Amino acid sequence: MPDNDAAKALQDALAVRFGERLPIDTNLAGLAELAAIAAHRSHRRYLPKPVAAELVRLLCACALSAPSKSDLQQSDILVVDDGAIRSEIAAKIPDNPWIGTAPVFLVFLANGRRQPSIAHLRNKPFPNDHLDLFFNAVSNCSIVLATFIRAAEAVGLGCCPISAIRDHAALVSELLQLPERVIPLAGLCLGWPSERGHISPRLGLETTVHHDRYSVRDLAADIEAYDRRRNEGRPPWKQRNIDRFGEAQFYGWSEDKARQYAEPLRADFGGFVREKGFKLD
Repeated sequence: MPDNDAAKALQDALAVRFGERLPIDTNLAGLAELAAIAAHRSHRRYLPKPVAAELVRLLCACALSAPSKSDLQQSDILVVDDGAIRSEIAAKIPDNPWIGTAPVFLVFLANGRRQPSIAHLRNKPFPNDHLDLFFNAVSNCSIVLATFIRAAEAVGLGCCPISAIRDHAALVSELLQLPERVIPLAGLCLGWPSERGHISPRLGLETTVHHDRYSVRDLAADIEAYDRRRNEGRPPWKQRNIDRFGEAQFYGWSEDKARQYAEPLRADFGGFVREKGFKLD
């Protein structure tokens, strides 16, 4: 893509995403890559076309090349080939039917097992069995997941992360035979997209980018402006829990998220993590 075209594509994508047209230096290196990152879309519908196992392995290698805190390498990727396992996971998450229909389904694992095991193998003490072990594993796995998505998109594949597997973390752990201190962070559907998908608008940069000190702005005004901007291009497709909260005359992102988290979600996850051997103190 010529630099001018890439710069315009980047600017257009960011305008949809953040509601402002950022100035772009057309001499900047890597504009096509930045444009691709800015135009990220989730994909939930796929062509009936397989993804070669060799390509999946290549993408895993690229993802696991991501930065790793202190080179601890606390992330694993599990490719779910067994149709029975996939079907059982999909049956528990009916709102995400693409788990069962995507050509490939993977689960990204936060691994806090290796470091204590290495300490034991090398006859060394391990005084770091506390919250930071869990935090490092989760953050490392999150970076690997994001890197896998970017690598997949670079070759034309589409992805949809599935955080809802943590709604059934104990079942997923049992099905995948995850050992102590290894937990499922997210699933990922992968395939050749059958449609282009949408750029999801984000909160304005004035709300989420800070300089020197955290800027406490008028959150209500920022959220109202974002709700209105987002609804112009991509309003929520349905209202949640009308029986409890009624039907809102204006239903934006903030109302949707407030309703979503007005219900208890994963209240047992901390217990599951502790049962898997992590200490959260």
